[in-house]
This record gives sequence, C-alpha cells and structure tokens, in this order.
Amino acid sequence: MTMSMESELKPISKSDHKPLLKPDPSSPTRPDLQDLETKCAAYVRHDVYGTMGRAQIPWTEKILLGFALITLLPLRVALSLTILVLYYLICRVCTLFSKPSGDDDEQEDYAHMGGWRQRVVVKSGMFLSRALLFVIGFYSISESFDFSEAERSDQSNEAERPGAIVSNHVSYLDILYHMSASFPSFVAKRSVGKLPLVGLISKCLGCVYVQRESKSSDFKGVSGVVNERVREAHQNKSAPVMMLFPEGTTTNGDYLLPFKTGAFLPKAPVLPVILRYPYQRFSPAWDTISGVRHVILLFCQFVNHLEVTRLPVYCPSQEEKDDPKLYAENVRKLMANKGNLIMAEIGLAEKREYHAALNGNNSMPTVLRQKDD
Repeated sequence: MTMSMESELKPISKSDHKPLLKPDPSSPTRPDLQDLETKCAAYVRHDVYGTMGRAQIPWTEKILLGFALITLLPLRVALSLTILVLYYLICRVCTLFSKPSGDDDEQEDYAHMGGWRQRVVVKSGMFLSRALLFVIGFYSISESFDFSEAERSDQSNEAERPGAIVSNHVSYLDILYHMSASFPSFVAKRSVGKLPLVGLISKCLGCVYVQRESKSSDFKGVSGVVNERVREAHQNKSAPVMMLFPEGTTTNGDYLLPFKTGAFLPKAPVLPVILRYPYQRFSPAWDTISGVRHVILLFCQFVNHLEVTRLPVYCPSQEEKDDPKLYAENVRKLMANKGNLIMAEIGLAEKREYHAALNGNNSMPTVLRQKDD
C-alpha cells in the first residue's frame, strides 16, 4: 500500500550469495521449501529468473541480458532520471511561494493548492508518468472497462463519485500507472516525504504518510486522515482522489490477498481497478526479489506489458456501510472474479517468513509469524 520502492522485506545484499532454502530433515524448525511455497504461493516467482531472480538461466537468456545491460540499461536509466528531475523542477516551480496544506510537517501536501499551479502539476505528472512507463518498455497499455450498458450510462453521468480507487498490488509500477491515469493521492511511508526529488513529488500528489512499523496512536491519526480524504474526494469533485492498495503488500499478480478495511471505513463508493502484467521472460511483479535486482532486470527487458481492467464504481449497500469488513470482502470477491485472480488467505507476515526462509534464516523471529494488522 505504500508509494516507496523500499521493500517491506529486508533488502538482499550480503545474503545474495547464500543458497536458497533446501529441505533439511534434521532441522525441525526449518520448513521444507516445497511446503513453504505451497503456503506462500502468492509470492512465488515463476518467470525465467526464478525465485528471488537468482535461478540459473539458459545461455540464450544470458546473451539477451548481456546485450541489454550495455545498451538498454544505461539509456533507460538516463532517460528515467531526466524525467524525474524534470518533474521535480516543475513541482518546485509550481510550489514556490505556496503554503502546503496539513496540520503539521508530517502530513503536509500541495494537492489542495488549486488554480493553475495544481493543473500544471497534475497534467505534467500524468504525462511524464506515462512517458516514464514508455521509457521502461510499456509501449502500449491495454485498458478495458467491465461495464454493462446501464453501468456505462451511470459512469458517464457520474451518478456516484468514488472516494477512493482500490487496486490489487503487484509492483511499484502500479503507482506510475495510476499517476498516469488519474493522478491520485497514495498512502506512503513517512520516509518517502524526506527523500530527494521524490519527497516533493509525493507532497504534490497529496500522499498521506505513515510510519509502517509504528503501533502507537499515530496509526489512528493516519487512519483518520485517510477517512477524511476519502470522504472529501467523494463529496468534492476538485479534491484529489485517494488511491489505496487494500492488500497491504505486493503479490506475484496471480492472487488477491485479504483486504484491509481502511478504504471502506468512510462508507463511500470505491472504484475497483485490476492490474495484470503478462510476461514471457521477466515478471514485473515485485514479490520476493530485491529492489536493485528487480530494477536492473526490468530495465533489461525489451518490452513490458500491462493490462488494466476498470470496474464500475462500487456503491455499498447499507449492510456494507454498517460492516466495513463485509464491504471489503465483497469488493475483493468481485475483483477476484472479474480479474480471474485466486483468493489467498495470507498476508505480509507470511511474505516475511518466506523471504527469511529463502535467505537461510533458521531462527525466524516470532514477529514474522504474527499476522499484520
């Protein structure tokens, strides 16, 4: 659910050379890899590069990868940085002499500044996000609308404005697509707001910042901000729409995890969007693979594909308004059905456990086995 490319999992660096977990009958505390992959199927990679992107690849793939490393990779990195710096400069100019919204420094944003400044930030942000996807290899994006004729008429008449967009979460690329399509606000780690270049951009998006590991009253404060922003977007056409990933983490794209209720607590309609990344060689899904390795392999893939299915705005019944868990589950079932996704009853805790096991961690902390809230 976060905008940051920083993984929920510990980054893989020194452990990259370690062998993947293998069955060890003499160690009862160390789960069998096959059993663990069955349990954590939503995080298992099935592309040419295999688990954690460290599988032995055929020589033909090595030739393609080697060629891309010396041609595509430097070109795409240079163009991507150029686009990022350009958009940062646009945001910097548009926010000069403009006071950010928000009660404190932790939640300040420029998404409510209005006028020509906001129009420039939004339009240039949508264009440059799509340009960045193009540079990475998403030359065309397939978008479809799963509407009946009656539903299509309702959508065109804007009978109900959604307070939030809800989407399955497959990759950090999801953020770029949604920026290019509707430029919504996201929930991001607090550290994102302090990053060079990206920090200001996230404030122009109107991101709501959260300290993910915190279990203090801060969570209630952030939840309250999200609720207010969702209600505001539902009631005010000029307010930025919230974009929420209710699964709370990324999967391999074939599964749909249980939904958190944050997007559904305000009782406002939501717009479900389903993302799929078809692939033949490297999967753009960001599951159990390090960020640096993922970016390199992604940039070395000549063509990437993205399929988007937009569903009608989902208006909750009174029963769903009274029970956010029911509301969340019904939207999840709809998205799983329309997107041909498998519903998995696991979460971030299992993902961390799987990642730790793959790195050969015999004594996984108890906290990894605890369900995330």
